[in-house]
Amino acid sequence: MQRVSGDGLHIRLQLQNDNDMEVLPTLIESLKAQKSYLFACQSCRETILMERVFRRVLPLPNGNWNALVDDWCCHPDPFANRKLLPRKDDCLLGDTFVLVNWGSGPNEALILEPETADTDVSKENGGKDLMQKPNKNVRVICKCCRAMLGEVISSDTLKLYITEVTVKSPIEDSENTNLLNRSLFVENVIACRIVEVSSSQSTFRFSVQGHDGKAYILLWLLNADTLLVSSKTSVSGSAFIPSEDISYNEHKSYCASNVVKVLYLPCVTSNHKDIVDAWEKDIGVHSLPLPVTTCQELLLLLSASTGSLPPSMRTMNTFQVAFMKLASN
Repeated sequence: MQRVSGDGLHIRLQLQNDNDMEVLPTLIESLKAQKSYLFACQSCRETILMERVFRRVLPLPNGNWNALVDDWCCHPDPFANRKLLPRKDDCLLGDTFVLVNWGSGPNEALILEPETADTDVSKENGGKDLMQKPNKNVRVICKCCRAMLGEVISSDTLKLYITEVTVKSPIEDSENTNLLNRSLFVENVIACRIVEVSSSQSTFRFSVQGHDGKAYILLWLLNADTLLVSSKTSVSGSAFIPSEDISYNEHKSYCASNVVKVLYLPCVTSNHKDIVDAWEKDIGVHSLPLPVTTCQELLLLLSASTGSLPPSMRTMNTFQVAFMKLASN
């Protein structure tokens, strides 16, 4: 026990955890070939792509692969100005998104909408004109709840972000992780994904970028094997954003959660432009593209986590400290 000025009492306790919790994989790690899947909007659970059976499920190259081509090849870059797109019945896996060929075109559950308001073509003909003349700024919107789910990459290719959609088999029970609230879903997916990427590529620094290409958050993974016990954790909510269904019990045994400890630095201001510029030029920093609104959601989650810590534990050098909950069973 130690009294820290401004914090109060710091107490070291022995934690006993009787549950053997296994971290669940993200969509990127769980999709398999020759299996049937349904794609749904995470926000409203509306099905956006009906039953799909992928003949091939293949990973896309590392986000920094273009920068390494000169070191690998003794001739000009053979992939310059060429996109890697899925064929029919293919699914290509990026770091935070999947590319699918949607064959017959957009269905009634989706709306194609340009970023700029210079045309209303997305509201006519189901966006067919935009499909014929795809633009890199054409967004894919859920018709039911108006959430941005992805982007149009080409006339027959759709990019869907794993923070915006859920995927399940047609026979799967609907009462599963798809019913997590939005905050916890985003927290789980991003936490699990940075652990997967750091494990497979030995990288621990990430630049969370909006779909506009702008960096919003710098993330530095410190620990991926931490257990967190919080009296503010609810059954369905984030460990750091209180939910309405929290019930306090003086004698309750709280469940321990698998969490990752991260350092983060918001890029929304120019206070640390030198650090942001250095990270953007560093090939060891891995970019994680997400919709801009999701970047903002993530920043709120991280800020809530930081605010739940004692003042003396909230910062490390110029970075802020936060914990993110991993999805586990």
